[in-house]
Amino acid sequence: MSHQSELIATDINAYLAEHEKKELLRFITCGSVDDGKSTLIGRLLYDSKMIYEDQLAKIEKDSKVHGTTGGTFDPALLTDGLRAEREQGITIDVAYRYFSTAKRKFIIADTPGHVQYTRNMATGASTADLAVILVDARHGILEQTRRHSFIVSLLGIKHILVAVNKMDLVDFSQKIYEQILDDYRQFSDRLMIPDLHFIPISALDGDNVVDRSENMPWYQGSTFMNFLESVNIGSDRNLQDFRFPVQLVLRPDLNFRGFAGTISSGVVRVGDEIVAMPSRKTSVVKEIVTYDGNLDEACAPMSVTLTTETEIDISRGDMIVKTGNIPKIEQRFDATIVWMSEQAMVPGKQYLFKQTTKTVPGNISTLRYRIDVNTMRSEAAPALALNEIGRVKVSLSEAVNFDSYRKNRSTGAFVIIDRISYETVGAGMILDRQTSETRKDHWDDEPRAKTLVGFDSKVSLEERAARFGQQPVTILLTGLPGSGKSTTAFGLERALFEQGRSAVVLDGQNIRLGISRDLGFSQENRSENVRRCSEIAKLFNQAGMISILSLVAPREEIRKKAAEVIGGERFVIVHLNAPADLCRERNLGEREITDEALLQYESPVKADLVLRTDSLDPAECVAQIVDMLQQKNLLS
Repeated sequence: MSHQSELIATDINAYLAEHEKKELLRFITCGSVDDGKSTLIGRLLYDSKMIYEDQLAKIEKDSKVHGTTGGTFDPALLTDGLRAEREQGITIDVAYRYFSTAKRKFIIADTPGHVQYTRNMATGASTADLAVILVDARHGILEQTRRHSFIVSLLGIKHILVAVNKMDLVDFSQKIYEQILDDYRQFSDRLMIPDLHFIPISALDGDNVVDRSENMPWYQGSTFMNFLESVNIGSDRNLQDFRFPVQLVLRPDLNFRGFAGTISSGVVRVGDEIVAMPSRKTSVVKEIVTYDGNLDEACAPMSVTLTTETEIDISRGDMIVKTGNIPKIEQRFDATIVWMSEQAMVPGKQYLFKQTTKTVPGNISTLRYRIDVNTMRSEAAPALALNEIGRVKVSLSEAVNFDSYRKNRSTGAFVIIDRISYETVGAGMILDRQTSETRKDHWDDEPRAKTLVGFDSKVSLEERAARFGQQPVTILLTGLPGSGKSTTAFGLERALFEQGRSAVVLDGQNIRLGISRDLGFSQENRSENVRRCSEIAKLFNQAGMISILSLVAPREEIRKKAAEVIGGERFVIVHLNAPADLCRERNLGEREITDEALLQYESPVKADLVLRTDSLDPAECVAQIVDMLQQKNLLS
């Protein structure tokens, strides 16, 4: 541990230099009420001998009055410092604690578990590299566990550790631990969690916190402390896109003019060509100035002052970037927001929006939907109440420079401020795609030409069925991008062809290369793409053919509309169900599977067939679909 270093006594300067170079890990503890978040932090600091003697004596004294452990040492009191917290035995505000070991420096944010303090939890998570989600082994996955998991995923935290606590109260049962793992994995499949880990612990007794537990010999993984010291966060930073929001213009005398701020992402070197946004004036970096002297290069998250070779107009709120790599600069963007005020968010009301170092007036022009964090389904809502999360469209009075939040957590984030009280009422994450304000839903449109009349074919459906040996049917293969829809669709087409059947595939990507080349990937665009494919499939069905639709078709409402167009008696839904992480691996090099895509996808309520494509190969999937068609008497 840091205080045990021999350099403190022999060479304090060497110790400080060594300490300064240690990597800093910021992490939060979150989860439901009474899952043991504060207790875990207290036990971690106690077992690693990071508590001063006078502080320890006070906690031991307070444990007899305020503790929840029957008068014995209560580690939770180390972070629960507010009087109301000690009286109730809960965490209310975010408590920050700092400590260090021989390998790393740490800043812990102990966040509250109550639903009413979700905004406090989101605040603590906004700067974290790692989230530790506590789960009470007696109760398993609860509503607030799901809520916090969703929020940390939304906030772009890449590393999640699920600590299954209070194992001593379930007799250190391996079966219960593994059941919780299965439940959490099933729930988290739809979340963007690139790095997920699990550890069974007993925070109160210290099992697997700092020292390995003798009570759980079946667990062979690392301890909690070992995991904190070894989790790799070095590759999390964006070192490709240089972004430098200007905080202050320094002009101490006539000979110096520099631009001070913190590098949000990327690397800058002396001699680099830069662009000042939004003026787009160019220059070259002359100096990188710091308190300790000039540098040849600097990277995120260093605070520096830049000077330029030529005099260009740069002010607070502007952003310095490199030529050929500039952010978006727009007045309107889509975002996901967490509402933090007792007063509801109402679309159209004027607020202040602070993004990096720039604050501009604006409003939330549209609340597209509210997100139910329990089911992760979207639902219509007129406003957002305290602690609710929603997808919105933001309109500002002037343009700002930004990246999507997934690309850059600094330039992609903003806070919403009330113009009267100057209270922070919301926090937002900018999405990488925008929805169209002009495109509308065409499902219920009437033909523009009022004189059009439909004609009936001279060949009946019964004659076609007799000719092809099949009933016309549309098979919708739905699932996340990368779940195997296209592979299964074309495999099914081949299998039916070899049986002498007549089938055709309408694949989403192929359709977008032609008839839907004007569509993007917003909710409206996906809906319109499904509508077009449904109309085409209907025509193929009327010709006696089997239509195979390979589409994400994320919303249950839209799938129902497709069934109405085609006819419910000849519409079959096959859900290709695969974990989100596997879909991302399969989708590498193609369009990114974002949180928005995961959030928008609603699993079919009543699919005719569900295929787990993570365990079934394409041939097995095709065989099961053919069997289903035969059981439904659609193939003679």
